[in-house]
Amino acid sequence: MALTLSYSGGPDDPQLRDLTIGGLLREVADQVPERVALIAGTPDPADRREWTYAELVVDAERAARAIRAHFGPGERLAVWAPNLPEWMILEFGCAMAGVILVTVNPAFQARELQYVLTQSRSAGLMVLPEFRGNPMLATATEVQPECPDLREIIRLDQWEDFLSDGDTWNGELVDPDPLDPCMIQYTSGTTGFPKGALLFHRGLVNNGAHTADRMGVSDGAVWVCTMPLFHTGGCVLGVLSGVSKRVTMVLVEAFDPGLVLELFDTYGGMAMLGVPTMLVAMLEHPDFASRDLSHVEAICSGGSTIPAPLVERFEKELGAPFTIVFGQTELSPVSSMTHATDTIVDKATTIGTPMPHVEVKIIDPDTGEIVPVGTTGEYCARGYLVMHGYYEMPDATAETIDADGWLHTGDLAAMDERGYLSIEGRLKDMIIRGGENIYPRELEELLFAHDTVAEAAVVGLPDDRWGEVVAAFVRPAPRQTIDKGELFAYLREHLAPHKTPKLWFEVNEFPLTGSGKIQKFVLRDQWIDGQWAEMA
Repeated sequence: MALTLSYSGGPDDPQLRDLTIGGLLREVADQVPERVALIAGTPDPADRREWTYAELVVDAERAARAIRAHFGPGERLAVWAPNLPEWMILEFGCAMAGVILVTVNPAFQARELQYVLTQSRSAGLMVLPEFRGNPMLATATEVQPECPDLREIIRLDQWEDFLSDGDTWNGELVDPDPLDPCMIQYTSGTTGFPKGALLFHRGLVNNGAHTADRMGVSDGAVWVCTMPLFHTGGCVLGVLSGVSKRVTMVLVEAFDPGLVLELFDTYGGMAMLGVPTMLVAMLEHPDFASRDLSHVEAICSGGSTIPAPLVERFEKELGAPFTIVFGQTELSPVSSMTHATDTIVDKATTIGTPMPHVEVKIIDPDTGEIVPVGTTGEYCARGYLVMHGYYEMPDATAETIDADGWLHTGDLAAMDERGYLSIEGRLKDMIIRGGENIYPRELEELLFAHDTVAEAAVVGLPDDRWGEVVAAFVRPAPRQTIDKGELFAYLREHLAPHKTPKLWFEVNEFPLTGSGKIQKFVLRDQWIDGQWAEMA
């Protein structure tokens, strides 16, 4: 039956499971103990280590005991490192110990690290001495006096010493309740400083499993994990999705397209989740044509607009169905997703339908009423996946989760009569020019489809006459030159005059969140500070 109002619920199948993260790993280890669970996908094959599921659960339980030797249940332990096998083991170890894992972007600098450690009241920090020139141990030592709850800094390069602390701990590990909090994930920060989303076992375990189901990942597949573990795209949609399918996880320390292609070739990679820029970098790498990708069965992406020609290219050149996820950290993280069998048009223009056991509605932001289908409003979601709240931020939590349990995402979206959803932009990104609402995503999709443009961000900039004017920040495609007049004329063919950008800026590199999303508020602030010169 065709919908008339913008409300839809996902299917009731599969059933939700009352399972903890540690319980999931133990279950799979009992089922396939000798299957390879984890491979460290280092650039040098000689450095690659492997764990079977039986070995992984042993190490996770050792880590849990070591964690309990240092920290009590409910305390927070932060991890500041790239995609190391030890990071993944700590994810399971913290879950088994009842200690809340706090994830930290390895690119953070002192001010950002101090904020996360202080706001989360972390009692401990697991850290590498250095990564990609970032002196992480020195920075952690520098900020420790300003973090009143931070008792211990533990070096990840002394991993065996840490594990040995658990060998002499005489306590008993008690599996937490599936509704207990297990992780604080800091939001991407596309609109300002991040908030700590308090996530829990049941939400993460089920969300990871349902995402892998809709991707079409087969049992025992080889999954190449390229997304950062500090982000839900890595530790949930990589690790937990993968374990739910009993996969072999090839963990990439830091994304490099040539390395990822080699790992797919060497290990018969079958599945991957990555942001569009990762996939494009792989397709454009000189090794692409010579690598064997014949085993690929599922590719998934999210985080930004993906035009139809690019979706077609992904499916044709990677030889597998392509799916799009949508959600946010606060939703564990996926609330809507396309299906592998959807049309190219639906994959390029929608974010699919609600996930199992998830309700989605589109409301008028001013009245709170559900809008008719085809009408733009705020995307709201409800179900098992909604976070407990922002850690120690009751006011921000109340602003985000209403009394009926609906999480207000701040995203502008529309729903069609089939229940398929399309994203129009962020509520805070919407440009109001002379009383007219302009949705940046409409312009960005057109710009992205132009041959000379690799990336684009459309932003509202303050203006005395109009309130805001439309500005386009564009990065040229490889070996292409941006012609402002050509782009202006191109947009005028498709858009009303008031939507066409007044200001144009060429970008070499966009400011990005840790998950690869463009930080538009940074562009806006930089322009206000006089850091941008308009294109001639």
